[in-house]
Order: sequence, then C-alpha cells, then structure tokens
Amino acid sequence: MESLKTQVLEQLSLAKQASRHMGLLSTEQKNGALALIAEQLLADEAKILAANEQDLARADADGQPASYLDRLRLTPARIRDLVDSLHQLILLEDPVGQLLDSWTRPNGLVMEQIRVPLGVIGMVYEARPNVTVDAAAIALKTGNSIVLRGSHSAVHSNLALAASIRTALSRSALPQDAVQYLPYAEHASVDLLCTANGLVDVIIPRGGAGLIQRVLQQSSVPVLETGVGNCHIFVDASAACAMAEAIVLNAKTSRPAVCNAAETLLVHRDWPLAQQHALLARLLASGVELRACEQTRALHGDLADQLKAASAEDWDTEFSALIMAVRTVDSLDDALEHIQRHSTGHSEAIVSEDSASAQRFLAAVDATTVYHNASTRFTDGGEFGFGAEIGISTQKLHARGPMGLPALTSYKYVVRGTGQIR
Repeated sequence: MESLKTQVLEQLSLAKQASRHMGLLSTEQKNGALALIAEQLLADEAKILAANEQDLARADADGQPASYLDRLRLTPARIRDLVDSLHQLILLEDPVGQLLDSWTRPNGLVMEQIRVPLGVIGMVYEARPNVTVDAAAIALKTGNSIVLRGSHSAVHSNLALAASIRTALSRSALPQDAVQYLPYAEHASVDLLCTANGLVDVIIPRGGAGLIQRVLQQSSVPVLETGVGNCHIFVDASAACAMAEAIVLNAKTSRPAVCNAAETLLVHRDWPLAQQHALLARLLASGVELRACEQTRALHGDLADQLKAASAEDWDTEFSALIMAVRTVDSLDDALEHIQRHSTGHSEAIVSEDSASAQRFLAAVDATTVYHNASTRFTDGGEFGFGAEIGISTQKLHARGPMGLPALTSYKYVVRGTGQIR
C-alpha cells in the first residue's frame, strides 16, 4: 500500500506542478498541442487497436454482455471520430481569460471577473476508452492538468491512448506531465486520488451508479457529479404516429448502451390503439425486450406473450441494453408523476402536437435537458456544439447537463486600483 501511495502521489504532484504552467499558456499553444494529439492518434492507430483487442478478448472471456463490449470497443472509425472531435475543439473559443463582468466602484476600484482553469482534475471512469482522449483534450484546452483513472477492463486501451497523448505533448509547448494515467488495478488508487486535497482540485466520476456513489462517499476533494440516465419518452394523446415511432426507436435502439438512450416509454391511454400497437410491434421487431405494465399488456392482448410483466425495479433501471419498460398512463399528470418518482434527472422527452401540454411538460420536468418532439439522444456535448464533452452533470451546482469547456473553469476577481486603502 505504501508503494502504491508513493507512486500515486508522485503522479499527482507532477500534475500539480504542470497545472501552474498550464494557466499561462496561449490559445495558440493549446490548440497546437491538440492538433499534435490528433496527428499522433492516427500515427499510433495500429498500436491502439491492438491494445484494445487485448481488452476486448479479456472482457469477452469474462462473459461481459454485448452492451459492455460496445462501450469498450475502439474501431478505426471511432478513432477518427476522436480525431474529428479534437479538430472541432480547436475551432471552439477558449474560455480561459474571458472577461465575464466588470464594474467600477464609487471609490474608483475597477472590478473584473475573469474565467480561469480549475487546476488539477481527477477523472474516474468505466469501460469507455474514448473518455481518455475526450477528457484529456477538454482539460488541456481549458488550461487544466488531468489525472485519469479508467477501469482495469480497459487498461491496455487507456495506456495506449495516454501514451499517444503524452508523446504528442512532448513535441508541444504544453508540459507532458499535464496528463497522467493511473494504471493501478487496486481500488485504493481511486481512494488516494479522491482524498488528495491540495493536489487535486475536483473529481469527476463517469460511469455507473456504483462508481459514482463510491466516489461521492470516499471523496474529500470536491466532486463534479455526472449521473446515470434513466430517461423517459412520453407519447401524448396528440402525438403524430410517424414522429413518435421514429423518436422512440432512435432513442432506444440507435445506441442502447449510452446514458442518453431512453429506458422507459410512457404512452397516453388515448393515443389511438392501432398506433400504440404499431409502435410496440416495431420495437419488438427491432429486437427490443419490452417489460410492460399490466394495463399495457391488457390493451394489447395479441402481444401479451411478447410483453414481459414489468417489475417494480424496472422503472428505476438504466438497462443500457435493448430492453425498455413500457407503461400506459391516463393523463399528462400521470406521466409527470411517474417521471418525478423515477427520473435520474438526465433527459426527458414528450412527443405531442398539443403546444400547451408540451409547454407544461417542459416547465414541470426537473432534468438537465427536456425535449419536445426530439430524441433524448441529443444530450451530448458534440450535439450541443460544445465539442468533446467530459460528461453530463445531473447536479445543479457549478455545471449541469453536457459539460463542455466552460464547465472546466472557475473565475477569479481582478481588482485594479490607483492607491485606494480601506
């Protein structure tokens, strides 16, 4: 344990030292480093994919489900997506140094509020190796150092990606030590990261509920909490059939393992029965396992043998797979009450042609992102125009929703005087 502690604290100290330099860098220097990282990822593609194959083989041998393997998998296309996100990030405005506000006091003091980096960010995450690049890139763009600790199941992939990033930084104006990766399998390494007050300024956990709760319970460093996604779609009585079908299928089936995928379908009882039947049949035909309430199963007797009875736990489950809970509700109020009870506050949607119902839904639902006639799958930093995101925050302090560049900054006050004393 002492050896592990020494190693972890040494890496954290290096990140802290680098952070003091990071805040002084120009936008051009940071963008130059991001361009070099993109170039290096492409040059190292074969090494990265070979490392990823090691992780995939072990996960498959361990019996991990297809949804887990999908989160873990890297492909040439996904590496190019990472490269594209880096180039998009380069084009985005650098928030560091931005003047947020200024005013002059009666005594002549000029007050300025200026955006600054957070310092050292600790990132704890599961499975997804793309987070290694996204998190590092967005941290560097905002003048922060970052200490990454991914799950051991992705250790070969993460080490290969981190090596490419650090190689690129060695050729840039940025300190190489601004990006650290903790490769240790012991959970104690996470605890050391989360209690390194003075060396780490904020911890961001990204993964399942278990990981997030562990970090929240163990951390003495402030936590910028990301949340799980138990997302709902409510099909109102006035919903257009083709639109509802397209939105629900996209939200559930386009990539079921991600946190903005819909997990529960709420259908207004007065939506035409034939349209309800067609939607359920399309979901079943698309390979979705439906777990339905008794009212839904009774309304669709000819599908009852294909509709599993929903359990109480299903309404609170982020399935991250081709599974969806279905409930028939009698009113908008019933839908709102269900969402209030079971939502994780991530993303919620209504499909409706009634503007008054839609507006009430948008105003009443307490979530980071609420949708009218659109898929929940848009809750994403790239789709919001933020470039690479570091996660989706479901808390209400400091940052909420997809966290782009401004979420990794704080601010300080700069006061300019002419000799004033108090």
